[in-house]
Amino acid sequence: MRILLSNDDGYFAPGLAHLAEALSKIAEIIVVAPERDRSGSSNSLTLDRPLSLHKSHTGFYYVNGTPTDCVHLAVTGMLDDMPDMIVSGVNHGANMGDDTIYSGTVAAATEGFLLGIPSLAVSLVSSSHGNYRTAARVAADMVLRCRDHEVQRPVLLNINVPDVEYEQLGGIEVTRLGRRHKAEPVIKSQSPRGESVYWVGAAGAAQDAGNGTDFHAVRHNRVSVTPLQIDLTRYDQMDLIAKWLNN
Repeated sequence: MRILLSNDDGYFAPGLAHLAEALSKIAEIIVVAPERDRSGSSNSLTLDRPLSLHKSHTGFYYVNGTPTDCVHLAVTGMLDDMPDMIVSGVNHGANMGDDTIYSGTVAAATEGFLLGIPSLAVSLVSSSHGNYRTAARVAADMVLRCRDHEVQRPVLLNINVPDVEYEQLGGIEVTRLGRRHKAEPVIKSQSPRGESVYWVGAAGAAQDAGNGTDFHAVRHNRVSVTPLQIDLTRYDQMDLIAKWLNN
């Protein structure tokens, strides 16, 4: 089994190192990750300049682009054979609810899914550098489950792991995405030259966090696994918009 690893925190991130260590025990791995932190880059591709690929002293490859660039470059140009699976992470921080729209971690997995490869995005719900080993072990568990159940069609799974020791996990739960309140306001400050600058505020608190959501599962120390899809069509509004167009 060959697994392509990537992330959005950069090739030097501790979460990626822990993930590589855990998965190298069960599969052949190759790592292609961004050269710097590209959190919040979503599904962006770099189209205005060429990309460069380098190999670090750890054996990890890094790209001067986005997480999506990394997976796209690896699958469509670098690797001789298609990987059996793509795993993105372990992200430092949650990717639940609305976070998935902005997440570079989820985007790397999404690119694999779009290329026809089963893909996992793995995040540690932590504000500190905590239990990466727990998240990496959960990722290895999920890889083995996918392998043993011989997934017939590519899946895209968003996995959020509570920041506790592995033995303290309360199990695993299939969830839906919750929803957050709107983000905190931007923070205005001044540059050393006296120019107004703005920092994007933090994500809002959970609003839809009831039973069955990713927020609820993680709050109760359960691993959240959310199957994602790419179809953004709002089917229940199609007839309404058609009426607008036909009047």
